[in-house]
Amino acid sequence: MPSSSNSLKASYEDWLLTYGLSVSPFHIRWQTAVFNRPFYNWGRWKPRFLYLWFSVGMVFGIVAMFGSVILLGKTLMQTLTQMLTEAPKAQNDRMLQVVVPGVNLPVSQLTYFFSAILISGVIHEVGHGVAAIREQVRFNGFGIFIFIVYPGAFVDLFTTHLQLISPVQQLRIFCAGVWHNFVLGVASFIVLLLLPAILFPFYYTGVGALVTEVAEDSPANGPRGLFVGDLVTNLQDCPVYSVEDWNSCLEDISEKSQVGYCISAATLQQLSFPARVYRRLDGTVECCSNNSLTDICFSYSNKLDSHLHACLPARKVIEASKVCRTNMDCQKDSVPSFCVTPSLENQTRLIRVKHPPHIDMLYVGHPMHLQYTVSLSSFVPRQNFLSIDVPVVIETFCKYLISLSGALAVINAVPCFALDGQWILNSFLEATLSPLVVEKQSRELVGFLILLAGSALLAANVALGLWMVTAR
Repeated sequence: MPSSSNSLKASYEDWLLTYGLSVSPFHIRWQTAVFNRPFYNWGRWKPRFLYLWFSVGMVFGIVAMFGSVILLGKTLMQTLTQMLTEAPKAQNDRMLQVVVPGVNLPVSQLTYFFSAILISGVIHEVGHGVAAIREQVRFNGFGIFIFIVYPGAFVDLFTTHLQLISPVQQLRIFCAGVWHNFVLGVASFIVLLLLPAILFPFYYTGVGALVTEVAEDSPANGPRGLFVGDLVTNLQDCPVYSVEDWNSCLEDISEKSQVGYCISAATLQQLSFPARVYRRLDGTVECCSNNSLTDICFSYSNKLDSHLHACLPARKVIEASKVCRTNMDCQKDSVPSFCVTPSLENQTRLIRVKHPPHIDMLYVGHPMHLQYTVSLSSFVPRQNFLSIDVPVVIETFCKYLISLSGALAVINAVPCFALDGQWILNSFLEATLSPLVVEKQSRELVGFLILLAGSALLAANVALGLWMVTAR
């Protein structure tokens, strides 16, 4: 029986070896020499250009190494400040954030996330591989791995050749990965910037925000709500020409006090009806029945009293009315008019959403709930058969490439054990400290201490970042 078990294990290991596979706990790795020829072709293409390309990359990598330490230090200070002051808004101000799928990354975005990570990793390793061949280092193979659930890539270089070349040549190789990540991020940003021009023959922009999805639990979901394909043109009196306008209008509405609506004195008298006025727990006033789905309590003032309230049918008051802040905004043609303002709970707003040719949607709730549960696009198809999702997919994927490729460049540049920053730092110290510090052991000690500090800085950022995301 033991002999049979050993034979089966040997056959399994031989099978893995044949296909370049390696399996260990939480880690699957695949390596191949199939791509060696393309890598060698790229590494020998236009030597002068590649020399300049990777020399610029070397300078960028060194700058990125120092910059990443400053950035991590700043991020750590912001995190600690947020922890001590309990300020939730500060989290969005941090440039680097720990991403946990299903916690602060929606499950619906996982395809973008993992695809962008894999592409960023492949471009990163292509940089190392091509630079190594350019510096006459033997290239053994290229591979892909999955660690837990995160995909990545790697190149296998002949270590002896790496040790024999000069520190500057080593720097060109070690910096090539972060350099290529930076270039990928810039290229993605340019595509994102030029997307309206690229898609111009098929989609037009600047006319509104097109609804692409409304969540089932969204307050905007309903017979008089928003539907996929609707074009939003206004939020209150704030014009909407794009998704950016939609977001900025909602943010503006959220930060400012509730706007009012102009209504003539005659209409006010006609529509209002007696109601009991009482205060809510937060101090705001209610004067309508809690069961009413169409009536809202409005506050207004006249020359005699500045605290008047009336329960009015919201749609009749708001439709065809202009927005106002005071009674002075409503005076015209000597017709007595009042500025009536919805008396709502704190942070709650009444928002008129225009999406012609449909009837205006009246939304009551927190503006951010509307932002989180309605997905929109700035691109409107020129023909009915064109998908409204294509620009959204391209736009979203470019944004993920920018953020994840940039993050990969920053993290890999950190002088930390097992990252590119370790080898960049060692080669940089060899190239700069050799004339000043003659003993190699002393240079290695300096490098070790810096790596220790860099590793501690990165570990602190990751640990506190995870705690901020999951524990709070």
